[in-house]
Amino acid sequence: MSAIITVENISKAYLIGMKAEVPDTLMSAATKWIKSPLRNFRNLRRMNTFDHDGETEDIIWAVKDVSFEVQQGEAVGIIGRNGAGKSTILKILSRITEPTGGRAVIRGRISSLLEVGTGFHPDLTGRENIYMNGTILGMTKREIDRKFDEIVDFSGVEKFLDTPIKRYSSGMQVRLAFSVAAHLEPEILIIDEVLAVGDAEFQKKCLGKMEDVASHGRTVLFVSHQLGAIQRLCTRSIVMREGHRSFDGITTEAIDLYLSSHSQTKDINGWTSLISVPRRGSGEAKFVGYQCTPVGCPDVHHLYSDEPVEINLLLRSEATREVASLGVTFYDRVGTKLVNADTVSLGKSLRLRQGENAISVRIEKLHLNPGNYNIGFWLANGLHTFDHIEIGGTVEVIDRETRGLGRRPVGDGTVTCSFSVIELTNQMQDPGLPTADKESSHACVLPSRQEAQ
Repeated sequence: MSAIITVENISKAYLIGMKAEVPDTLMSAATKWIKSPLRNFRNLRRMNTFDHDGETEDIIWAVKDVSFEVQQGEAVGIIGRNGAGKSTILKILSRITEPTGGRAVIRGRISSLLEVGTGFHPDLTGRENIYMNGTILGMTKREIDRKFDEIVDFSGVEKFLDTPIKRYSSGMQVRLAFSVAAHLEPEILIIDEVLAVGDAEFQKKCLGKMEDVASHGRTVLFVSHQLGAIQRLCTRSIVMREGHRSFDGITTEAIDLYLSSHSQTKDINGWTSLISVPRRGSGEAKFVGYQCTPVGCPDVHHLYSDEPVEINLLLRSEATREVASLGVTFYDRVGTKLVNADTVSLGKSLRLRQGENAISVRIEKLHLNPGNYNIGFWLANGLHTFDHIEIGGTVEVIDRETRGLGRRPVGDGTVTCSFSVIELTNQMQDPGLPTADKESSHACVLPSRQEAQ
């Protein structure tokens, strides 16, 4: 039986500094051509005539010579760091952008959700967009009518069904867009990281729906940094690295390879840089490095399950601001949250100064089984996320006395912790980080309301 998706040596190159001048769609190409035919002829000629195997200073490869096949009914995960080429592959398969080289053969009707509002017209209502999307997929009005109530019920936007989509929040748009994509019976369902916009309950519903789609013989391609979701849904996964396919096989092996690629570059003082790790958020304030050691043992780089742990954080803020939530989380290898230390549980907030800030987090006991764990960080004000790093690195936990008799936490994993200010020194900084401005190198921990009273 022939594959439902065949990708043969696809590549995608972009001209550096000419993103706006090299169109990806027919409409933008026509517009650019009319505005400046000579300039666009020169740029398009460069894109079409450079040596495919050569390297040119003003060309960057988003994807290079990637091949794979997907059989009908398979659920395939695609994982990799930001910029690895995952989303570019999905855009090529969805016919949003054309490859520079190679080809992708699709034998089925595709429904894709690659970013908030994909396929929606902002001035049309939710109801009108459902019918428009169904029509684009080649469905008749009768077929859409049959699925309509199911789509609306799943999305939870019934009250706003006759409101223009541009009035929806990003979360509402994602709920409706996913519901349309999953319920209008495509042969192939393509989902990018966009589900991270939704709340935890809706993400769980989406994962269940994707499992249902796959169980009915339809094909799913799923890009996500949520490794637990990838492992639950996909038996096979592709790991992308710097535009190349580095692995294609069993999902558990793919996850192991991906996690091992998160190499941690430490200086002699054990600081780990967070500058280039995958993250999401506005970036107005963000983490740039951390150091995780047993309390009083800065030269020891493993942790003890039942002894105090100190996590020193280096943050950078674009302006002075108060931050309601700063947290550190320990996850297992597939993303299950096990230990959570945050300012919210203490009823405190933080005031960050413009420039660099240093915070020390002390956790009294991790209560974790011996083993390797991922550590993540977040910084937010309510629903506004400044920075969220799901995997900032890995730490090893051992049991000093009994080795192997550690225990996992119960409930939501929240542990006894404290936050305090630490003074930045040159010795504390990662070699790749800029030197701290001494006048802006501290943060204020504001008292809780009870303490203030």
